[in-house]
Amino acid sequence: MTTQNKKIDFFYNDLDVELYNLYKKSHYLAIDTEAMGLIHGRDRLCLVQLCDESKRISCIKIELNTSSSPHLKALLEDEKITKIFHYARFDVAALKCNLGINTNNIFCTKIASKLARTYTNKHGLKDLINELLGIELDKSSQSSDWGSKEDLTKDQLDYAANDVRYLIEAMHKLKVILEREDRYKLAQKCFKSVSVHAELDILKFLNIFEH
Repeated sequence: MTTQNKKIDFFYNDLDVELYNLYKKSHYLAIDTEAMGLIHGRDRLCLVQLCDESKRISCIKIELNTSSSPHLKALLEDEKITKIFHYARFDVAALKCNLGINTNNIFCTKIASKLARTYTNKHGLKDLINELLGIELDKSSQSSDWGSKEDLTKDQLDYAANDVRYLIEAMHKLKVILEREDRYKLAQKCFKSVSVHAELDILKFLNIFEH
C-alpha cells in the first residue's frame, strides 16, 4: 500500500488484507469508478474508489491487463453490505466487464434522486450533493487520463475521493424522501434491475424495452 494523500489510502489492483477486513464490517460502502471512456469492452476500467461510514476512503488503481481483484470482488458481492453508487448502471457494468465482479445489494443515488426529487431535472452528483448537503463539488478533473502509468495528480485524487465521500449521507437523505412519498419500495425494485441493465450494456443491447 502507498499513500498519495494522508486521508486517502491508495492501492494497485486490489485492497490489502487490513483494509479488506475493515471494510467487510461496514453496513454501507460508497463506490465509484473511473475509466478511459464510456464504452464497455473498449474503454478499460482504471480506478475504483470506496468509502465507508467513517469516511475512510481508498482508491484502487487498476493497471493494464488486470482482470481480477479478489478482495474487492468479495466486498462487492457480499449481500450484507449495501453498495451505494451514483449512476450504478455504468459502474456495475465496468466492474463486471473488467474484473468479473457481480455486485450485490445496490443503492443508486441517481435513480433515487429521480424518484424522490421530482421537483427538479437536475440529478447529477454535483447538484444532488449541493442541495442535500450544501457542499459544492469540484468537477474540473472529470475528463482526464485515468489510465496513465504516472501517479494520479492531487487534483485527480481529490476528485475521485469526493465522488464517494458524500454518497452515504446523500443515500440516507434520499431514503427519507422516498419513504415519505411512499416510493421506497419502487426504488428497491429499480435497484434490483441495475445488474440486468448493466449486462445488457456490456452485450451492446440498446433500447430493448422500446416498442
